[in-house]
Amino acid sequence: MHRILIVEDDRPLSRGIALALGEALFTHAGTLAEAETALADTPFDLVILDLNLPDGSGLDLLRRLREESETPVLILTADDLESDEVAGLEAGADDYVTKPFSLAVLRARAGRLLSRQRTAAISLPPFLFDFAALRFTVDGAAVELSRTEQRLLRLLVENRGRTLPRDLLLSRVWDGGEFVDENALSVAVRRLRTKLPGAPIRTVYGVGYQWEVGA
Repeated sequence: MHRILIVEDDRPLSRGIALALGEALFTHAGTLAEAETALADTPFDLVILDLNLPDGSGLDLLRRLREESETPVLILTADDLESDEVAGLEAGADDYVTKPFSLAVLRARAGRLLSRQRTAAISLPPFLFDFAALRFTVDGAAVELSRTEQRLLRLLVENRGRTLPRDLLLSRVWDGGEFVDENALSVAVRRLRTKLPGAPIRTVYGVGYQWEVGA
């Protein structure tokens, strides 16, 4: 059974979300402090996160979570400006829903993220990447990847066939990327290519990188 953390200071709304999502084990947190305690004690399959909490911004919690976890995060907030959504996604959110919202849409989006957790292993022979178990192999031989390399690899393979701009990769892999030397991305790509011989990671000059399909 899935474990879901709902970080929302409106308790009736939090209960309503739990009822809408159906069968799961829910933990409710009304503040950042309560959420951090819950995350320290329990592994969750999904975090539903409000941004405007009594003791601070949910974005701060999201950034801290992304330092150590790839747990899917769905932001659920009244902040409906495009700039708000961009900030949430760049901080590491997997989806962004604004209030008021449709319960059917929320169920669909939460279900998609939970399904992604169940299918976290991606087979691209001769490669097998299991991001849930942190197991990566080439022709069955285990490969050790750093946290940065894992984040970069996941972005590439989950968006295979699509060119990902350097700015996006810097932001998502290094939690904002404002103070990261751009050369760090080139180094991380080079290390991935070395550890994953034959990986179809293509440099799109002047733009970014792509995991080629059919290469």
